[in-house]
Amino acid sequence: MARSQYKSRRKVSGTRYTPMRKKRQCDLGGISAHTVIGNPKIKTKRVMGGNTKAAALRVEFVCVSNKGKTEKLKIDGVTENPANIHYTRRNVITKGAIVKTNKGEVKITSRPGQTGTLFGVFLN
Repeated sequence: MARSQYKSRRKVSGTRYTPMRKKRQCDLGGISAHTVIGNPKIKTKRVMGGNTKAAALRVEFVCVSNKGKTEKLKIDGVTENPANIHYTRRNVITKGAIVKTNKGEVKITSRPGQTGTLFGVFLN
């Protein structure tokens, strides 16, 4: 089923908005990538205007920036994910998720389902 990003037809009070136009294809949203831990797999998709986006379906490492140095660390698991309470147990990585590495916990700062890369910073 298509996911619309168009505004609601109803106001908070329950009455209807007067529609300014009909639904358009540009109002459709994409399917979530649900990036998980595993052998790296990246999928490219065509988006509006003929541009492309890279969605990371599986990742194994995170690039962590710490005091001017960047290092590549292996992900052990997802500790917390504020996007959805069920993502933690499924090991789904989104922006804002906290993952466990061998050097400590890292907060994800990139959007792996949109950019195909995984960056983070240490929690201190």
